[in-house]
Amino acid sequence: MVLETDRVVAFMDARQFHPGHVLIIPRAHVADIRDLDPADAGPLLNAVARVARAVDAAYPAEGLSVWHSVGPAANQEVPHLHIHVHPRIAGDGLLRVYPSAPREPPRSELDARAHRIASVLSETDADGGERMRNPG
Repeated sequence: MVLETDRVVAFMDARQFHPGHVLIIPRAHVADIRDLDPADAGPLLNAVARVARAVDAAYPAEGLSVWHSVGPAANQEVPHLHIHVHPRIAGDGLLRVYPSAPREPPRSELDARAHRIASVLSETDADGGERMRNPG
């Protein structure tokens, strides 16, 4: 165990690509971040920040990756929300974000995408925070 609170637990990942790889999870079972209760979100992010600082001090590296994967397409392996804090070394090849150079759409397209997401947020706020998930 690295950290235990009433809402969050942090522990060493069984797989250590680099020493210091820690998982932080909410005590309440949720499959992924889309199901996270707002009351648990703050304590979870606070624990992630605390653990990141501690990992960085205990295992100094050239950087840190903090990530959570959702669903099979993102390689989620465990159906319980867990956030990784992982020390990084330049060129280690871990978690390559893009397999090739990503497209850079024009500002108008980015604005349209932002509007689409903001509209969903407005709808969920109007419904009392009900989560809307894409059915497929």
